[in-house]
Amino acid sequence: MDSIVRAFGEALQLIGGFDPKLIEIIALSLQVSLTAVVVATALGLPLGAAIAVGQFPGRRTLIVVLNALMGLPPVVVGLLVYLLLSRAGPLGEFGLLFTPAAMVVAQSILILPIVAALSRQVIEDAWHEYEEQLRSLGAGPYAAALTLIWDTRFSLVTIVLAGFGRAAAEVGAVIIVGGNIDGVTRVMTTAIALETSKGDLPLALGLGMILLALVLLLNSAAYLIKEVVQRRLG
Repeated sequence: MDSIVRAFGEALQLIGGFDPKLIEIIALSLQVSLTAVVVATALGLPLGAAIAVGQFPGRRTLIVVLNALMGLPPVVVGLLVYLLLSRAGPLGEFGLLFTPAAMVVAQSILILPIVAALSRQVIEDAWHEYEEQLRSLGAGPYAAALTLIWDTRFSLVTIVLAGFGRAAAEVGAVIIVGGNIDGVTRVMTTAIALETSKGDLPLALGLGMILLALVLLLNSAAYLIKEVVQRRLG
């Protein structure tokens, strides 16, 4: 029990003293996750909006597939990205394996279905509500999609925050494609797993506290945004 209390104390000292190794790992984690969220959002929002307002063959099938991909196992995504980026793979010549870029690719693939599927639902609900009004104003599918994206922006921000939370807490895919290389591809989740197995509890606990604080911050932000939306609609 004393060793655990001591480990918590040392973890707090690492955080309070801005330990360089701790800061380096946190900075890389945020860099990778934020980049993945930007990529996934840039692709997922237009895709979700297009499916929401569009009518085309295979639409229902695409919705089912997107919803199913929200539960993609991270280790499977990591394996597929590994095969793509390995020397024998089709993208092996770019040398991206075991780099932060490979982790961004893996996380983007994990987040993209979440952003696309959830934004599709939000925008489609708004489309059902405002379809007649938008059509009467002469808005085509492209203009309608842009209008609805802007109108539901607060709800969409909540979706993006959810995607970021998934990315920040992900370990399976990034450890496969990143290799958990110290100073190169070691992020919070992979570092926690490694340091715990090594018995370095202070660093693992310090990173765990930061990760937990980040998750709480994201949930608080999502809750506040939800409150803003409800007041706006009320």
